[in-house]
Amino acid sequence: MRVLRRTGLALALATWGGVAAAHETDDERVEELVVVGRGENLIGVADAASAGKVGQAEIARVPFLRPGEVLERVPGLIATQHSAGGKANQFFLRGFNLDHGTDFSTSLEGVPLNLPTHGHGQGYLDVNLLIPELIEVLEFRKGPYYADVGDFSSAGTASIDYFDRLARPLAQLSVGEFDFYRGLAAGSHSIGGGDLLAAAEVQFYDGPWARDENLQKYNGIAKGSWGDEESGFSLFASLYWAEWDSTDQIPQRAVRDGTIDRFDNLDDDLGGETSRYSAVASFWHGVENRTSVRAYVSRYDLDLWSNFTYFLDDPVNGDEFQQVDRRVVLGLDASQGLTHSLGPVHLHHTFGLQLRHDNINDVGLFKTAERQRLSTVRQDEVGVTSLGLYWNGESRLTDWARAYVGVRGDLYWFDVDAIGTPENGGSEFEGIVNPKVGVVLGPWAETELYANYGGGFHSNDARGTTIRVDPVSGEPVDRVDPLVATQGAELGARTTWIPGLQSSLALWWLELDSELLFVGDAGNTEANRPSRRYGLELANYYRPLEWLILDLDFTLTESEFRDDDPAGDDIPGAIETTVAAGAAVEFDSGLFGSMRVRHFGARPLVEDGSVKSDPTTLVNLQAGWSWFEFPWGVLTLKLDVLNLLDSKDDDITYYYASRLQGEPAEGVEDIHFHPVEPRMVRGTVAWQF
Repeated sequence: MRVLRRTGLALALATWGGVAAAHETDDERVEELVVVGRGENLIGVADAASAGKVGQAEIARVPFLRPGEVLERVPGLIATQHSAGGKANQFFLRGFNLDHGTDFSTSLEGVPLNLPTHGHGQGYLDVNLLIPELIEVLEFRKGPYYADVGDFSSAGTASIDYFDRLARPLAQLSVGEFDFYRGLAAGSHSIGGGDLLAAAEVQFYDGPWARDENLQKYNGIAKGSWGDEESGFSLFASLYWAEWDSTDQIPQRAVRDGTIDRFDNLDDDLGGETSRYSAVASFWHGVENRTSVRAYVSRYDLDLWSNFTYFLDDPVNGDEFQQVDRRVVLGLDASQGLTHSLGPVHLHHTFGLQLRHDNINDVGLFKTAERQRLSTVRQDEVGVTSLGLYWNGESRLTDWARAYVGVRGDLYWFDVDAIGTPENGGSEFEGIVNPKVGVVLGPWAETELYANYGGGFHSNDARGTTIRVDPVSGEPVDRVDPLVATQGAELGARTTWIPGLQSSLALWWLELDSELLFVGDAGNTEANRPSRRYGLELANYYRPLEWLILDLDFTLTESEFRDDDPAGDDIPGAIETTVAAGAAVEFDSGLFGSMRVRHFGARPLVEDGSVKSDPTTLVNLQAGWSWFEFPWGVLTLKLDVLNLLDSKDDDITYYYASRLQGEPAEGVEDIHFHPVEPRMVRGTVAWQF
């Protein structure tokens, strides 16, 4: 943790146009900026080599094309897009094509963002509602080693918290190419002995596409905080709404023969509209013997129109379809800490309960043309209720050894009302218990060693647990297990032995019993094979000089199916290598800048590895200046150049059969891709007053 102080108007704008937490003392008006993140020494704190934190200072140093790229500050994670800016990102981590979130759980202010039994994909994770300038800390943990997280966390988990209070009110405007406009206003006010933070964001963007994206996004939050670290409570509310027109992935052959160009489409009726409204109340008391209670409610809606195969299934009307999801989510998290001694050994226990209910009053798939419904493939009302109970015990055994042991049990109730196809409805119940264990040795020479093991799971779409007949063909189909077991282990090290350098190394392994998923695009269930993944992760954060920060993250992953199948053992979409590197400078004069490289390597697109994607490499640049002595506040001017080298690489690549008009009825197997957006410039002016 690094604390910076400036008096009066000379507030340290170390977040480069972002915002900072602060407090004032006496007449001196000392503003204190607490910087947390990868520069923080986690020796003696972290339980695994792959765990870490990212603070506002790091987030503000990175030029983002989309809010979801905030999660790329997690070493090894890639966030791409195969549609438009209003749809959830496509995520990759630890050899997983996580689709839109399965096996990577994320929460905002304690509210889980992943959505089970979703209209588009199991565990759908839409983080477009994030306001990056408000993020105080993003804490990440990888692997199924932690008792306090359950569903969708086998590859990892991230928890995001906003500031409680801003040092100064913020007014910010960004303008860029392709009709990009974004405005942000945020500020804090003392109220009832606490602090109230409020912010509003609006964004418009057309993009480089032949058909304008027409993205409109409106976003607002309010957060009230009372008390201190020892005891207090908070209230949080957020409102988010967006609509857009999308250009989805396109076949290589259509670009190669000149039918369309890289930024064109084969169906100009695609797009979507979504909203999420949430409210959270949190209470805490105590430090070691801490009592914590959080209750939340969310209302979520999505309408999404897509077409991935064009005229393969319906040569007359085309293959356009609509996916719908409307739900209310209710949740309660509670935990209790308990500390006691057993002889010379100090023991700390945490007991927790997590209760959640998703009342999905409409989840469906419909065939459409020009966004008009032609027929219903499947429509359901679904209830998903989960109860998680966990215990975690940790202790410092000696001066050089500490350990934790935990266990987690999860119960799931599924209730499906299949409208129009009652034989696909019904109820299911299942439970799972998983152990967790970890050992930390050291520190020696400012170095700690870690060993971790744990079992985990992800839930499957409720509709797949009760299905009897394929909603398209009417043929009998097998049901799937409601919960899919995973297990993983990790060996690692973390060191701060070299002054200014934080380094961590992790060797990890993860197995899934079966990669089961509900295929929302087709309305049926697909059971994949058992799989194994293992790899190496190296993360470095180095501050050799006060004004210079360097970071380098590298991952190498092997992914394979564990059974014998003539189709092959490669897992489609499994990235083998990722590299993220950057250099950032900040001077007392107010000048700052950064350059970042993001690379993800080739990956197999079919099981036998005969078709692979090309690697993708992007370079982004940021430069700016903060005028601390600007009258009535701090003025920051910032310029971002995205895709500096104008790369022609792809954001995402698939291989499957599609049909253009005039092609054979069975379609053509081809690579389908979504290009990275071309070089673009965005300018920002921010005033903290």
